[in-house]
Amino acid sequence: MARHGSSLAYRDENAHRTVSERLGTFSELARWEDLSPEAKEALKIRTLDSLGCAFGALASEPARILRKEIDAFGGASLCTLIGGGKTSPDRAAFYNGTLVRYLDFNDSYLAKGETCHPSDNLGAVLAAAEFGRATGKELLTSLAVSYQVHCRLSDVAPVRHRGFDHTTQGAFAVAAGCGKALGLDALRIAHALGISGASNVALRVTRTGALSHWKGLAYPNTAFNGLRAAFLAMRGITGPLEVFEGTKGWMQTISGDFDIDWSREGLESVRRTIVKKYNAEIHSQSAIEGLLEMMKENGFLGEEVDRIRIDIFDVAHLIIGGGAEGDKTVVRTKEEADHSLPYILAVASLDGKVMPAQYAEARIGRDDVQSLLRRVTVAPDAGYTERFPDEHACRITVTLKDGREIRREKRDYEGFHTRPMGWERVEEKFHALSRESLPPGRRDMIIKAVKQLEHLTVLEFTSLLG
Repeated sequence: MARHGSSLAYRDENAHRTVSERLGTFSELARWEDLSPEAKEALKIRTLDSLGCAFGALASEPARILRKEIDAFGGASLCTLIGGGKTSPDRAAFYNGTLVRYLDFNDSYLAKGETCHPSDNLGAVLAAAEFGRATGKELLTSLAVSYQVHCRLSDVAPVRHRGFDHTTQGAFAVAAGCGKALGLDALRIAHALGISGASNVALRVTRTGALSHWKGLAYPNTAFNGLRAAFLAMRGITGPLEVFEGTKGWMQTISGDFDIDWSREGLESVRRTIVKKYNAEIHSQSAIEGLLEMMKENGFLGEEVDRIRIDIFDVAHLIIGGGAEGDKTVVRTKEEADHSLPYILAVASLDGKVMPAQYAEARIGRDDVQSLLRRVTVAPDAGYTERFPDEHACRITVTLKDGREIRREKRDYEGFHTRPMGWERVEEKFHALSRESLPPGRRDMIIKAVKQLEHLTVLEFTSLLG
């Protein structure tokens, strides 16, 4: 990979270095060899999981709209579009990122005050790596950088309570990962961080009230701009190096003060990210698993359910349970349905599963699910809140029409970091999501390529995705 940085001199080593410069150094110095075997495996599993989500979203309305725009506007054929074709790197980042994100089935990271989806960075990092003719090792290392930055900023600098979206931290994560994938030096990565971080502050209204397509496109838009910031820095454009700590900078206006010693950070945060077992907002996962387990063990059907009560940690109530972010009994669209715990539990009990088909317009509008979701009660529980995010705890109480009451308590689910999802289950998910888009032989080739990605070039890998 070419190195970019000869025209921007480093500051005197003895001079004070800004936070973005220290983060730039962390990104430049990250190496494949720094990753533990477990982290390497986790990165590849999440790459396959993300690609399954992407192929599963090819027929979605936003994907069709974006593809028409790309075809209409054109763009240099430099980077692969998942599903076929090529375009400019930034447009590939937006389109592929939308595919990964739109189903809301990709991975998540839970911090005490923030939730993010680190695989949202894949579309942009993949485009940067393909443009930069990177190796598979360099792609995965760059992705690990994005994961680390996104997760750690979520830990120490949550912004949801201030009214900002988690894509705001992502502006730094994607710039760092793309800068790494392009082979930029530390100072150029710092300038990319300044450009991206100062320009991509997003409002939480994207995920409150009546939800729109933008719920699934907000991060792809951030990724688009973060990749452009890396390209601008590569060519010599400078950005505000004091983007974090400067006057009217990110700390002062967005996050408040925080501290991360980037010289001591590793690349292991990917191991704390969690994979979704069900196609629903991340905080619903243990509740869905618990409900389906109850149905199987006690032999009742959804039509026998009179009402459901779910006691759960406060973030779940806030975001998907009818708390401060909106009434979750008004469900009309896919975006509203996959962020409504009442709808999710109602459709899970009636259909026995929660997959993309459960968000079809005709399914959402049917009387059975619309009636039952209004008989689902969601309540925050202080004990479960205290145990979050180390646990994904809840209690499900189902009252049947014959008067029986059945309860189950959960601490986690398959896919949580305490019960990680292995290759076999992720491969099953990949096949289920990509079956309509890819023949069996092609699916097997992609799975094999992901498992061996460190031995491939990115061009060899992306040739299988188009």
